[in-house]
Amino acid sequence: MYHFGMVMRFSREDEYDDDYGWTGKMDMIKKRSTVLAKSTWMSVCRVGQEDPCRVFHALKVGFSLTLVSLLYLLEPFFKGIGQNAIWAVMTVVVVLEFTAGATLCKGLNRGIGTLVAGSLAFIIDLVAQESGQVFRAIFIGAAVFFVGTGATYMRFFPHIKKNYDYGVVIFLLTFNLITVSSYRIHNVVKIAQDRFYMIAIGCGICLLMSLIVFPNWSGQHLHNFTASKIEGLATSIEACVAEYFSNEELVKKESPEDPIYKGYKAVLDSKSTDETLAMHASWEPCHSSNCERVPWQHYVKLGDVLRHFGYTVVALHGCLRTEIQTPRSVRALFKDPCLQLAGEVAKALMELADSIRQRRQCSPEILSDHLHQALHDLDAALKSQPKLFLGPSSNTNNRMLAMAAARHNSSLPSAKTDSSALVQWRTKRAAAAAREQAKEFADRKSLLRPTLSKIAITSLEFAEALPFAAFASLLVETVARLDLVIDEVEELGRVGNFREFCAGDDKVCRKPTKGKDASLQNHLPSHGVD
Repeated sequence: MYHFGMVMRFSREDEYDDDYGWTGKMDMIKKRSTVLAKSTWMSVCRVGQEDPCRVFHALKVGFSLTLVSLLYLLEPFFKGIGQNAIWAVMTVVVVLEFTAGATLCKGLNRGIGTLVAGSLAFIIDLVAQESGQVFRAIFIGAAVFFVGTGATYMRFFPHIKKNYDYGVVIFLLTFNLITVSSYRIHNVVKIAQDRFYMIAIGCGICLLMSLIVFPNWSGQHLHNFTASKIEGLATSIEACVAEYFSNEELVKKESPEDPIYKGYKAVLDSKSTDETLAMHASWEPCHSSNCERVPWQHYVKLGDVLRHFGYTVVALHGCLRTEIQTPRSVRALFKDPCLQLAGEVAKALMELADSIRQRRQCSPEILSDHLHQALHDLDAALKSQPKLFLGPSSNTNNRMLAMAAARHNSSLPSAKTDSSALVQWRTKRAAAAAREQAKEFADRKSLLRPTLSKIAITSLEFAEALPFAAFASLLVETVARLDLVIDEVEELGRVGNFREFCAGDDKVCRKPTKGKDASLQNHLPSHGVD
């Protein structure tokens, strides 16, 4: 009975442990599910908060698909159209893009490509019908070969590749479908007409939703994106100089969340985005109040100048990551003029960004006297410390280098000692021992090489000031390249008919616009689903 009671007790404890284990696992699953749901919801909300136009675009696509699906779902429409209604649905999926310019580009390319391909296929079918069956097959094969070769070769022309590549692809697809099908199907012309009508309906719905319902213009995105890039460069320069003269230890690892890195990265990676937005903007109709054509290619030229300016900021940021750093005590001697100079450069960049956002001419006093005064202060500070960069007399340097070289050369064995030792080893040991000695000598020599290199660097008394000299030179270079940016912005304002500068426009907002520009993430990849 005792053993039976113990067995029952242990079985109850095992059941309790199993129940407790399952309960704990279920609680853990619930917690993880709750965390996953919260993180997913936060991601969804964050994507919409970055750019509310994304929400409107998703709603427009959903509504367009629902509207065009009625051609297939409603019985009266389906009886008149039939299976060809699916082409309208596919057209909406492929053509409706985030911006109006991209939708216009793809919609017109698709419509014109289909129309030209259908017309050419109809002409070829009329000619082929007058011949026999064998000659008709040969004629259709030859037509497919020559048209396919010519159209594909045309895609390599830069202007066609840039503006009409999608239309040529649709032309090839439609032409081959109609021409090849006409050999077996006799009512192929009717099929081509129905497909063209469905594509026209799909393109019409896309254009209606893009141009009328909450239009999202590529030109406006390019305009705002250009201003945000200039603001990012201003933020990067100020943050870079402030970090260089901070009392904290410089971090040598680059982080994607670094504001300095984020500021110039958007500029360096913007070439394809600028060109794409400018190309799509050229397709858009005039939607401004004055209805004047905007020179979008000047925005691309300004982007090239900004990338040229951004390379200097990258080099300036690299000075924070060098192995040899100037001591803080030396850097502190030049802190005030460098911070003042960086602040004036950032202020000028912010003024340029503000003038672009407001579509006005930049201030005539954008290069203020404070900027020239900051340059003179930095020049005076550098001249006040000549020994940091020129060092002592050349005789002292030569003497120090000679002493360092003699001290370390004495540790290397002389050629005569090596020869006598080698002869003794040959007489006493085998050839394997000689190879071992040669290997040991090579190891000693390779070990001393970096030591000698380091001694040669540290023996220069002004070596620690050289990194700051490079930093100061790059900071002055930003002022020189700032003139190029100002010239290009002024040219953009002149060609784009920006309004004249007024006295009340000189109040520049030093903080960039809230929320990052999402132009880089708003262009969804296109896939040839048709």
